[in-house]
Amino acid sequence: MTGRPRPAIAALPAYRPGRSAAAAEADHGIVGAVKLASNEAPFVPLPSVAGAISAGIEQVNLYPDHGAVELRSDLAAHLGVDVEQVTVGAGSAGLLQQILLSYVEPGDEVAMCWPSFEAYPLFALLVEAEQVRVPLRDETFDLPALAAAVTERTKVAFVTNPNNPTGTVVGTDEIVTFLETVPSTCLVVLDEAYSEFVTDPGVVDSTPLISTYPNLVVTRTFSKAHGLAALRVGYTVGNPEVIAMIDRTLVPFAVNSLAQRAARASLAAIDEMRVRVADVVTERTRVTAALRSAGWTIPEPQGNFVWLPLGDLAADVGAALERRGIVARAFPEVGIRVTTSDAAANDRFVAALDDAANDLGIRPT
Repeated sequence: MTGRPRPAIAALPAYRPGRSAAAAEADHGIVGAVKLASNEAPFVPLPSVAGAISAGIEQVNLYPDHGAVELRSDLAAHLGVDVEQVTVGAGSAGLLQQILLSYVEPGDEVAMCWPSFEAYPLFALLVEAEQVRVPLRDETFDLPALAAAVTERTKVAFVTNPNNPTGTVVGTDEIVTFLETVPSTCLVVLDEAYSEFVTDPGVVDSTPLISTYPNLVVTRTFSKAHGLAALRVGYTVGNPEVIAMIDRTLVPFAVNSLAQRAARASLAAIDEMRVRVADVVTERTRVTAALRSAGWTIPEPQGNFVWLPLGDLAADVGAALERRGIVARAFPEVGIRVTTSDAAANDRFVAALDDAANDLGIRPT
C-alpha cells in the first residue's frame, strides 16, 4: 500500500449514495427510469433562488465568505436566536462530521438507534469511536432505551427526527425527557434534516430547548425542503460555546458563494417553499393511502418519503422495482425507502410495486 494511511481509514467503507436512474437503465436494459432513492426535491429552485445563483456566477473567481456572516445573520433572525448560536456547513452531513471531529476521541462512545442515517457509523469510524446501536421500536427511535445505553463514555447521542430511513418521529415531550435523563457531558445531536415535512402535532419547534439544555444541538439542511441538495449547505443551532467548537473544524470555504446566495434567497422566499412542501405532503398522504389500501404496512411517514419494512424481502423487491424503472433505496434485510416525488412518478411507483409483488409471489405485509 502506498504511504501509511490510518488503519481506521483504510478499513472505512465508502458511503453508498442512492443509485442513479442511468445506472439502473444500463443494468436492466430499460429506458425512462425514475430515481426515488435519495429523497431529492421534485422541483427546480424557486425563481428568486435561481436568480440569486445566476447573479453570483461572475464572482466564482473569488473566495466565498468563510464565516457565511450574512447567511448566519439571516438564519438567526429566521430562528429567533443570537448569531453566535448558529453555524453553517457543507450540508447537515458535513456538520454532523464536524461535530464528531470536534467532540469525539478514539475509544469514546457514539450512541444512536438503528437503523438510521447511514453516515453516522462512517463518521464514528472516522474518529475511531465505539458505536452503541439501540434497536428501533416500532420503526421509531426508542429514546428510553437509548438513554439507558448512554454511559459516562458517551460523547455524542444522535436523535434523528424524523428518522431516516423509516420516516417516523418522536414527540418533543419525549425529547425533553431524554434530555433530562442523559448527562450534560453527552452532546445530544437532534438531526432534523426533514423537519419541514413533519405534520405530527406532537412535534413542535425544537430550537427553544437550546436555552434550557446547553448540550443540545439541532442540525438542519437546505437540501430537502429548500431543494438545494447540489449546493451542500446546512446549519446547526446550539449553545454558543458548542457552535464555536464546531466552527474550528470547518474546512476553509466549505460553503461556496452560490450556496450562500441560494440559501439566503430561499429563506427570503420561505412562504413559497412551504407551499411546495405542502404539495409534497399531500402526495405523501395520497401514496400512503394507496399502499395501505393495497395491504402494505406503512409506518406513519413524516419525511418526504415512505418506508416499506420488508425485512428479508427488501433486496428482491428493490431489484424488481428497478427492472420496472423505479430506483428506490433498498436496505437489505430491513426495508425499502421511496422518495415522494410528483404525482406521475408516485403513480408509477405504486403500480410497479403491485406488479413486482405479483411477479415475486409476495403478499403485501
